[in-house]
Amino acid sequence: MNVAIGIDLGGTNIKAALIECETGKLVTSFSRPTLDGEFVDGVPRFALTVRGIVEELEAQAGGGRLRVGLSAPGLANPNGRCIDWMPGRMHGLEKLDWPTFLDRHVNVLNDAHAALLGEVWVGAARGCQNVFMVTLGTGVGGAIFCDGRILKGAIGRAGHLGHVSTDVNAPTDLYGTPGSLEVAIGNKTIQERGEGRYATTLALLEAVATGDEHAVKVWLESLRHLGAALGSLINVLDPELIILGGGIATGAGDRLLKPLSVFLDEYEWRPGGKQVRLALASLGDEAGAYGCVKSVL
Repeated sequence: MNVAIGIDLGGTNIKAALIECETGKLVTSFSRPTLDGEFVDGVPRFALTVRGIVEELEAQAGGGRLRVGLSAPGLANPNGRCIDWMPGRMHGLEKLDWPTFLDRHVNVLNDAHAALLGEVWVGAARGCQNVFMVTLGTGVGGAIFCDGRILKGAIGRAGHLGHVSTDVNAPTDLYGTPGSLEVAIGNKTIQERGEGRYATTLALLEAVATGDEHAVKVWLESLRHLGAALGSLINVLDPELIILGGGIATGAGDRLLKPLSVFLDEYEWRPGGKQVRLALASLGDEAGAYGCVKSVL
């Protein structure tokens, strides 16, 4: 059996999968806690956990060293050996040379890049050559697949779609962007946007489902900003498909897609009547692991 290992190293959990290389069929998957901030003899606990996971999956596959794709937050070095920049959390991740640490062939990539690569390989964007993904969660992330490859940029920064501006007169976010998309719809600002009435975006959506006028107003205003951002990105990237992922997208479903489509009717330039399709991500929490495996094929 020709298999490879995908490891999606997140701030809370490490998701691992053993996947068949030719078919993309999932053999097995599981997750372990990251335990960010814990060290053993100066080595991050999560790195030791990853090493144990790799050995466990290799044993399950019959022994022998397997190819490993590993994704994590932050900017991945173009050489595919480490994460170069991840300040504030995931302590010990920056500059950790994974091929040396695991003593195997390892390719390291950004977690959002990996998720989109997985969706293109076996998910909602299968077969697409031009697609971008926006993840709606605590923050807003993204990735771009352009002309058949993940767009990384000069320093691995490409795809941070949450930090495009939808209001130049609004305050700046942590990245210095005025009126960023992340501030407009990310869960981290829901209490401010909802005037303290909703603890989370999912709570806002529950109020929307009951017809609460205030909740509907807040939600539609967030989607108006998202529609403006997507309309702008369509003009820049000319995609055939936009994938919407993350916890907010999963929880909202049609409460996201239907009104967003109405805003795009207004904001999207459609030469010859050509309209970009919208779809929800289909691989869930395992998208990153799929993309990791795809990156080492």
